[in-house]
Amino acid sequence: MKSRLLANTMRVLALQMVTRAKASHIGSALSIMDMVAVLYAEILSVDPGNPHWSDRDRFILSKGHACVAVYAALAAQGFFPLPELEYYGQDFSDLMNHISHKVPGVEFSTGSLGHGLPFAVGKALAAKRQGKRWRVCVVLSDGEMDEGSNWEALLFAAHHRLDNLLVLIDYNKLQSLTTVAQTLALEPLADKLRAFGGAVVEVDGHDHAALRAQCKTLPWQTGKPSVLLAHTVKGKGVSFMENQVIWHYRNPSEEQLTQALAELAAERESWGAACGALS
Repeated sequence: MKSRLLANTMRVLALQMVTRAKASHIGSALSIMDMVAVLYAEILSVDPGNPHWSDRDRFILSKGHACVAVYAALAAQGFFPLPELEYYGQDFSDLMNHISHKVPGVEFSTGSLGHGLPFAVGKALAAKRQGKRWRVCVVLSDGEMDEGSNWEALLFAAHHRLDNLLVLIDYNKLQSLTTVAQTLALEPLADKLRAFGGAVVEVDGHDHAALRAQCKTLPWQTGKPSVLLAHTVKGKGVSFMENQVIWHYRNPSEEQLTQALAELAAERESWGAACGALS
C-alpha cells in the first residue's frame, strides 16, 4: 500500500509540474510511476538526509525526458522540499526538463537516449571491483532500445557477470510519434535480451505486488544482470492519456488537469475504502 500511495502522489505532482511549466513527456512519465514508486518506497537503499551516502544504491533514469516521475518521487521521499517542484522547467532552475544531477538524489544527467545503461554498467563494475554491496538500478524506455549502445552495454554487463545490476525496461509500446513496432520492431525482445546475457523476467509494470516480489529476490541468476521487461501503458492513471501517443509531447490544459486530478483522487478514495473493509 505504501508504494501505491506514493505512485498516486507522484502522478499528482507530475501532472501539476508539466501543466505549470507547459512541458511535455507526461505520458512517458506516467508509464514508469509504479516502477519508480516501488523502488523508492520498498527496494532502494538510500538516505534522503544524505543523498551522497557512499553505500547507497544507485538509481539511473536513462529515459531522462520522464524526469518529473523521479523529481516527484524524490520530493515526496524528502530529498528536497516539495515546494521546489514549482520551479520545474523555469529558467535557472535545477529542475530541468530532462533529469539533472544538480537535483539531490539524482546520480546522472540524461536526455540523449542510450547513455544511462552504459553509465550504470560502469557503476556496477566499479562496485564489484571495490567489493561494495550497493546495487545499480536503471530505467530505460522501449524506444531507447533502438540505440546500439544499450546492446553493447548488456554484452559488457554479462561478460563481467554484473549481477548487482537491475535493468528495467518501460515497454509501453509507443514512442515519439507512433508505435514501437512501426518505428523499429523489437520483438522477440525478451529472447534478444536473454541472448545478450540477461536474466530476464516479464511482468505487468503497474502491478506493485509483482514488481515488489521480483525486485526483492535479486539477483535472479548469479553472475547475470537482471532485466525486468515491464509491460506498461503510456499515460497510465489518467483515462484520456492512456495508450495515446499524442501525450508524448502534449501538456494538459487547466481543464484537463482538473479532470486528471479528480480521477486520481477517486482512485485514492477507493483504496481507502478497500483498506477499511479489510481491517
